[in-house]
Amino acid sequence: MSKTAIRPFLVNKDEEGLFRLTVRDTRYNSQGYPLVTARLQQETFKTAAAAKAHARDYFGAKPGEYASK
Repeated sequence: MSKTAIRPFLVNKDEEGLFRLTVRDTRYNSQGYPLVTARLQQETFKTAAAAKAHARDYFGAKPGEYASK
C-alpha cells in the first residue's frame, strides 16, 4: 500500500491535443487503504494553464495540488 498522497487534480492531454481535467477524491477504508474516485470533467482546454485556472476557480484548487501524466 502506497503512503504517498494522490494529488486531487489531474491535467492530461487527450488524442485531439486538448487538455482535460480529472478531479480525484481519496477516501480511506477501515484498514487505511486509499480508495480513489476520479471524475473526468466535460470541459476541454487549449492549455494546461487554462485547465488549472478552471480547477482553481470552480473547485478551489491550490498550487501543488495538480498532477500530469
